[in-house]
Amino acid sequence: MELEEKPKYGEPRKYDPTFKGPIQNRGCTDIVCCILFIIAILAYIAVGILAWSQGDPRKVIYPTDSRGQFCGQAGTPLENKRMLFYFNIMKCASPMVLLEFQCPTTQMCVEKCPEKFMTLLKAYTSRTDFDYYKQFCKEGVTSSMGVPEILKLGLCPAMLTPSKPFTRRCFPALGQTGGVITVGNNSHFDDGSGNMRDAKDLVDGVKNATVVIEARQVAMKIFEDYTQSWYWILIGLVIAMLTSLLFIVLLRFLAGIMVWIMIALVILVIAYGIFHCYMEYAALKGEPGSDVTLQQLGFQTDFTVYLQIRQTWLAFMIILAIMEVIIILLLIFLRKRICIAVALIKEASRAIGHVMSSLFYPLFTFLLLAMVIAYWAVTAVFLSTSNEPIYKVFNETACDHSRATCDPANYTTSLMKKECPQSECLFAFYGGETVYHKYLIGLQFYNVFLFFWCANFVLALGQMTLAGAFASYYWAFVKPDDMPAFPVFSSLGRSLRYHTGSLAFGSLILSIIQIIRVLLEYLDHKLKGAENKCTKFLLCCLKCCFWCLEKCIKFLNRNAYIMVAIYGKNFCTSARDAFFLLMRNLIRVAVLDKVTDFLLFLGKLLIVGLVGIFAFFFFSGRVKAFENTAPNLHYYWVPILTVVVGSYLIAHGFFSVYAMCVDTLFLCFCK
Repeated sequence: MELEEKPKYGEPRKYDPTFKGPIQNRGCTDIVCCILFIIAILAYIAVGILAWSQGDPRKVIYPTDSRGQFCGQAGTPLENKRMLFYFNIMKCASPMVLLEFQCPTTQMCVEKCPEKFMTLLKAYTSRTDFDYYKQFCKEGVTSSMGVPEILKLGLCPAMLTPSKPFTRRCFPALGQTGGVITVGNNSHFDDGSGNMRDAKDLVDGVKNATVVIEARQVAMKIFEDYTQSWYWILIGLVIAMLTSLLFIVLLRFLAGIMVWIMIALVILVIAYGIFHCYMEYAALKGEPGSDVTLQQLGFQTDFTVYLQIRQTWLAFMIILAIMEVIIILLLIFLRKRICIAVALIKEASRAIGHVMSSLFYPLFTFLLLAMVIAYWAVTAVFLSTSNEPIYKVFNETACDHSRATCDPANYTTSLMKKECPQSECLFAFYGGETVYHKYLIGLQFYNVFLFFWCANFVLALGQMTLAGAFASYYWAFVKPDDMPAFPVFSSLGRSLRYHTGSLAFGSLILSIIQIIRVLLEYLDHKLKGAENKCTKFLLCCLKCCFWCLEKCIKFLNRNAYIMVAIYGKNFCTSARDAFFLLMRNLIRVAVLDKVTDFLLFLGKLLIVGLVGIFAFFFFSGRVKAFENTAPNLHYYWVPILTVVVGSYLIAHGFFSVYAMCVDTLFLCFCK
């Protein structure tokens, strides 16, 4: 008698008339992973406490003078001295600035920037001018001291130039008259040592001094835009939430009609986008400067400049046209499957009707994710600011101790000062040589890794909770009598009580892949200047492979959590059962389930498109009715982009409940 060959993907589960949904009497799964996760969380808390005790966010907020003191810090003698003044801004043109991010010149905190041009030699002859000049000098300067002595001791700058504050730093107020660079309306200035210098010599110093803080100007403008428009952004997000909720409610009662209306509206919204881009493209024809290419323009901090170029609108039009064609072609080829998918959405609507609390569960997930992100961000800031101030020797003449570490407290009596009389011990950067500082990069890495693990755990908890709630609906013979009184809370309790280990196991696997992708991106960034094409190709292949692997693991984890929620088995067993079940129903999975996902994606796209168009016309002031209502902004794209991204996240939160419901019902049906 020949042995029967076992099916390649396992035996289908036999029908059990007594099975009524998620098993209540279950045991704890993946206990080892649960213990490992708890230990990792405790260690994460310890890292946070260590970072908070060592870090100092003031290093990011306030400018730092040559002594390592913070300008404008409340409760200190420098509270009213908010500006950072450079003794000789031209020294900032040194290439060392780009390596150490610090100008090799004395820097001190002042109440306001210099407003007039003046040399120390000239100021010394007038008591009034010298009193004004002394506010930009170190302590200890008196009128009894001679100019050579003051300059030798480095107590005062040789000259003052009219300056303006920029990100709380004093930079020369450079202008341009007839194509000539000027400072204080003069094209030349006395450098304090009797030499006349060209005003353009200040330009290189200003450029290098702002290499680290250019982005801060944009950040400050963006922050100001948020302070001016935050309530309008909230209104936009509330509109997105109400639109999403209305859409879900209408799907509950009019699923078939709403799906086809949604498809038609998506096509119309994208078509309007194409039309609008064409009108903007045509309106810029013949305008001066509108034919400049994006490559010629380069990167600009004022993003509104890009909207004055025809090529920008042409690119937008092409992108939207491609999207429109792809969506129409997909709808043509999937027209028969869409009808079946609509039936599945109708069933999902009935399930959500019995488990209405599931619609609000994404708010709980969002709250947990916000806590995880906040903890990671705060810990990262404290870790990055937990270094100690490092002082180095800066000098103008040749010196063996140049750039050597020094101690400003006793530098005047040190051997280095004796051997290099003209040198100074100035603050250079933040660092450290202790054991803590040596392993600081490891703590940062641990912070990032635990962020991924905790975030994936929160998302996994949401998926398993919703899967358990909807499975209790599917397997209930009499609805809602055979369902728990509170399906979502019952499922959440089971997930946390019995399956924390399984959730930690699945999220750990995904986090390892994500951290590898981060490391690959870091390597790619470091090797950008390399010309080894073989290395670049290998790195590109690795990035592509791990991206695909992450997508596969996410899909497998999602279905594994559904099986854990129903049968209460460990993660590996559930993942295997889910994989075999999907392989036995491969055609259904590839067509029916994915078509449903595509339709739900169109719903998200529709909500984002409608809210985005409304935000664009409101914040850009294109509609006369909103001209006086809309806030005055530096970049009107800031609130628009925020509203669009926020609308997508809100719509994704609501539709993710639908997607999880569809996946759970589909898997239960296949089972």
